[in-house]
Amino acid sequence: MIVLTAPLTETIDHAGYFIQMALASLPKRLEGIIDSKYPKWKEVERNEDGSARYMPAGVRALEASLLRYYPADAIVACYPDDLDKFIGPDTRLVAVSTHNPLGVTFAAGVYTSIFGSSKEPVNSYYARDLFSRIKGNQYRPNFKVMVGGSGGWQIVQTDSFEDLGVDCVVEGRSEAAETMALVGQALRGEPLPRRVEVSHPKDAAAIIVPEKRSTFGVVELTTGCGRRCQFCLPDLNPQITVPKDKIMRGVRANVRQGNRQISLATEDMFIWGQVGTGVPFYFPNREALLDLYSEVVQTPGVEHHVLSHATMAPAVVDPVLIERLTDILLDKSPIHLPIYSTHPRKKILSPLIGLETGSVRLARAMMPGKAVPFPIDDWPSVVIQGLTILNRNNWFPALTLMVGNPGETDEDVKATLDLVYEIERRGLFAFLVPSVFTPLHDTRMEGKTGVTETQQLSPLQWQLMMKCWKMNLRPGQVSWWGPTAWRVGAVALWLYKLRRLNGPNFTWPLLMFASAVPEKLMARMGRIYQGRPLRIKSRKELLAAIKPQHWRHLRADAGDLPDGTEEAFTVQAQGA
Repeated sequence: MIVLTAPLTETIDHAGYFIQMALASLPKRLEGIIDSKYPKWKEVERNEDGSARYMPAGVRALEASLLRYYPADAIVACYPDDLDKFIGPDTRLVAVSTHNPLGVTFAAGVYTSIFGSSKEPVNSYYARDLFSRIKGNQYRPNFKVMVGGSGGWQIVQTDSFEDLGVDCVVEGRSEAAETMALVGQALRGEPLPRRVEVSHPKDAAAIIVPEKRSTFGVVELTTGCGRRCQFCLPDLNPQITVPKDKIMRGVRANVRQGNRQISLATEDMFIWGQVGTGVPFYFPNREALLDLYSEVVQTPGVEHHVLSHATMAPAVVDPVLIERLTDILLDKSPIHLPIYSTHPRKKILSPLIGLETGSVRLARAMMPGKAVPFPIDDWPSVVIQGLTILNRNNWFPALTLMVGNPGETDEDVKATLDLVYEIERRGLFAFLVPSVFTPLHDTRMEGKTGVTETQQLSPLQWQLMMKCWKMNLRPGQVSWWGPTAWRVGAVALWLYKLRRLNGPNFTWPLLMFASAVPEKLMARMGRIYQGRPLRIKSRKELLAAIKPQHWRHLRADAGDLPDGTEEAFTVQAQGA
């Protein structure tokens, strides 16, 4: 009666940690790169009845929500290739979860555009293939098609309902009563509205944690963030931390059903255990986090653990927390970075952290809470000090940046380049992931327009993107032949096609990226901007800039306390 599915590219969970980013960013005609690296990436596991052994966490949450109202034999979650086995004369609803059906997310649009195909990254191709299968099914007149997941807004904004054969896009959570009411309408064959925005749970009791295996072992940790960035949709959700017992039930269920990897899904891992305690969420609850992550990775059967999203400021607030989390988590990481890691087996931890911009002017306008408890004017110093602490503990995060923001000037781009060059000068490392600004639906910046295609990028914006990727590729060019091969290949591709696709502003940044001409020489020629050294505040200076009424939340054992607080902490400790 109810069939749940998702595109193949969003379902696989066995072919490596970075494959999802590659599938979202590479154009379809470069899929062979993924095929050569992961020749078995399309192979999936099935249960005895042919249903999917694993599904994205959102599908599992919808399945668990439905099971509160409908019998188990009325619901199935299956892979796209198996839809014809489960859609039949009794089917009344096919529900699809998708993150990027049309290829216009932050990273996807720009990278496929660079290669000349701005609308079809690999995962968009497979999403369209899924919708084509559903639309062409012989029983299509009998059932409704509902779409959920973070990519539904793309269908709404492009009015692709008819093209994809979609009846209704649901934006919001499956736990909502409105979602279940829509399901009831579909099962009765009633017309559905094109778009419905449903409510978010208001407390942890309403959050459903599925007890079935999910892709990458994803188990929800928190919702919301609290930093109120103007461009962010998930941050509009209330801050909720899922109770430990629910999380652990989800972890154990994944292991019981054959998963060996766990990832706790969150917008900021560091708020868990602090929301609702009376202490501001931006002072992490060290004891709660250490207790939770210890139990997760020590669960029998958990071989790998991958970090989700985090923020930079908590690393500056409590470096001792980072050290102790490293002791707990590093051995279970499946990610290796031999050139930088000091771990005996060269393992690293790599959470996703939003850097977004190095321009204090833009940061003040778009994300004034990004650095809390530190002033946003200190954002470059927070990034450098935080990354220093993380690198010291073998954390090499993926840092996202936004290029072509509404109102962005050359001075703003130079400020971000200054920060990127400061990272390089100090010998720090992160995977810098720049992408063109995308006005996400329902965010506070949804009506604003920035750069919309690569031809519009200025020379400085191109330089920022290519400088980031030049630094990212450094670990892969340690052989004697690697840099030469890369240089020749990049220049050849530019001569063959990229110069026409991306315009004249792309030329010198591409030559810089390929190291075809030394950067210092290009800077002297006025072809690129080489970045000004930044005056970076020390950690002690940053802590002193926190509002004095919040100093009591600092941890004495983390050091660098503002002058005048040491005695207060001593008295406090004696009293305790």
